[in-house]
Amino acid sequence: MMLGMYQVKKPSRCEFVPIRQLNYHVRLWGHPQPGQAPLFLMHGWMDVSASFQFVVDALQQDRWVIAPDWRGYGRTHTPDTDHFWFPDYLADLDFLLDHYSPDAPIDLLGHSMGGNVVMQYAGIFPERVRRLINLEGFGMARTQPAQAPGRYAKWIGQLKQFHRDDLELRAYPDLDGVSQRLRKTNPRLSSDKADWLAGEWAEQDAQGQWRILGHSAHKIINATLYRVEEVDALFKRITAPTLVVEASENSIHEWWKGAYTLDEFHERLTSVAPLEMGHVTEAGHMLHHDQPQQVAALIERFLA
Repeated sequence: MMLGMYQVKKPSRCEFVPIRQLNYHVRLWGHPQPGQAPLFLMHGWMDVSASFQFVVDALQQDRWVIAPDWRGYGRTHTPDTDHFWFPDYLADLDFLLDHYSPDAPIDLLGHSMGGNVVMQYAGIFPERVRRLINLEGFGMARTQPAQAPGRYAKWIGQLKQFHRDDLELRAYPDLDGVSQRLRKTNPRLSSDKADWLAGEWAEQDAQGQWRILGHSAHKIINATLYRVEEVDALFKRITAPTLVVEASENSIHEWWKGAYTLDEFHERLTSVAPLEMGHVTEAGHMLHHDQPQQVAALIERFLA
């Protein structure tokens, strides 16, 4: 154990669930409670389910919490593939709900990419979601049909590079290197949390190198365009009370350089009712790392 590593307050247990020819790794805290919906936590791009440990530790109420590693992330079986596409996340989530809560609605939370997944899922199967929480899941910039030829060409070009160069994510000589990488990405992340997360975010290979638990094909652009009209149609079908949480220092402008703005995201949210906005202070995109107490308080107040 590294000196000063974060001390977990509520240990999780893990199990594997066969889902769509994959062995899905699922992290669980607590146990089913009578009259209480299970809380699903869906992580973001290039992240893992353990990322929610700090928020779970900050929850005041005992809950049954379920957090899977998406396909191609963490310890979920990685498919033999050279690309990933969004509909698989929606289907995987539905299969997981069939396993854990086939007959009762759930409380559903997603961060970043996971936030985009849960918002769309709640519009596909509104009857399966009791409460919906989106942490910094802003979606993507609007695209136009005329962009399709270039998008397909870029996708195919990246596939060729993937197969030609046998791309892999960077390896690190030790867990300290992984911890430093986490802190470089998020300078607000304390060293004790980074040290703990490093052991969940990476694993050692046969050569003794530590490799990030994420499939390199996630770096390949999506072949299909992001169609705002389809997203709007899904948002209009959401019936669950919805909480959208933003960090005080969100990075949407930095990511999109003006091609997609926070105002545009808020305009899309006008299709969602009933809707509540929440804010977390002194935090960036990884708000569940930066301010887990604030995030936990927002979750518990909303779910009550």
